[in-house]
Amino acid sequence: MSVIEIRGLRKSYRVYQKKEGLGAAFRGLIRREYRDVHAVRGIDLDVEEGEFVAFLGPNGAGKTTTLKLLSGVIYPTAGEARVLGYVPWQRDNAYRRRFALVMGQKNQLWWDLPAAESFRLHQQIYRIEPAAYQQKLDELVDLLDVRRLLNQPVRELSLGERMKMELIAALLHSPDVLFLDEPTIGLDVIAQHNIQKFLKHYQEARRITILLTSHYMKDVAALCRRVVVINHGQIVYDGSLSGIIDRFSSHKVLTLLFANGKLPSDFSRYGELIELSEPRVKLRVDRQQISQVLSSVLANHTLEDVSVEDPPLEEVIAEVFAQSAEKPEASSNQP
Repeated sequence: MSVIEIRGLRKSYRVYQKKEGLGAAFRGLIRREYRDVHAVRGIDLDVEEGEFVAFLGPNGAGKTTTLKLLSGVIYPTAGEARVLGYVPWQRDNAYRRRFALVMGQKNQLWWDLPAAESFRLHQQIYRIEPAAYQQKLDELVDLLDVRRLLNQPVRELSLGERMKMELIAALLHSPDVLFLDEPTIGLDVIAQHNIQKFLKHYQEARRITILLTSHYMKDVAALCRRVVVINHGQIVYDGSLSGIIDRFSSHKVLTLLFANGKLPSDFSRYGELIELSEPRVKLRVDRQQISQVLSSVLANHTLEDVSVEDPPLEEVIAEVFAQSAEKPEASSNQP
């Protein structure tokens, strides 16, 4: 069953074009110029119950705008969307109790108060029964190992600790759908790993539906099987994580460790050099030629080790963005 259904969803903004100079500023008081920015340009998407979907794209691609539309924060210009059977921008209270939105660059907790106080406020907002609230709070606090921090002002917490508190606040009312917008942005490697571990465990245990945006491909690789790529407000790929590598990557990475510490002088004929650290060499080889190249290498050289890998996910995603990099539609209007 589709939990999220989107058909022809569009969102455009009219942006005032302010020009430099005092004269231009005065002329702008009389005759203003505007530019139409098409943040989302007619996307169609279905997300099934219990899926953990990565929603990827470069800055300005329309990811956050889409999450805001699905959360009912903003209204669309055109199109339709339903989440759990509700139209998000109608803002039914019944819908608000069944989803949560976490934005890595925005706080929902009171800055000068302990997180525990914000949690009690959420209990009242969502009308959570005291026993159910305490049980859920204890579960989340223990999973994220933050009990000692509950009565510490939020402003004194580290970025990773604050994100854990943000996740607790978002999950206290047991939402069926969770929208995550850059939840690990700015976090160190350990904090990122802890958040990933928690999200993976919680999603598998609760089978909630999660739509995740992130610029950290380790988040995607650790958490998501399905990837949706959006660029210039349009979906350019929707499929498996392995499928995106097969479709958009034209090469593999071949690593060779030559025996006896000897590096032959002709290794470059096997592929494009990526890294050289004698006697180890790393080459970029066309996917269609990898078998032929391997056979030739093994026939002509003695190796201690050899490995064939897909290129890093970050590189593949960058290639997806590059292939879909057409200029977005824009128009200028004067009233």
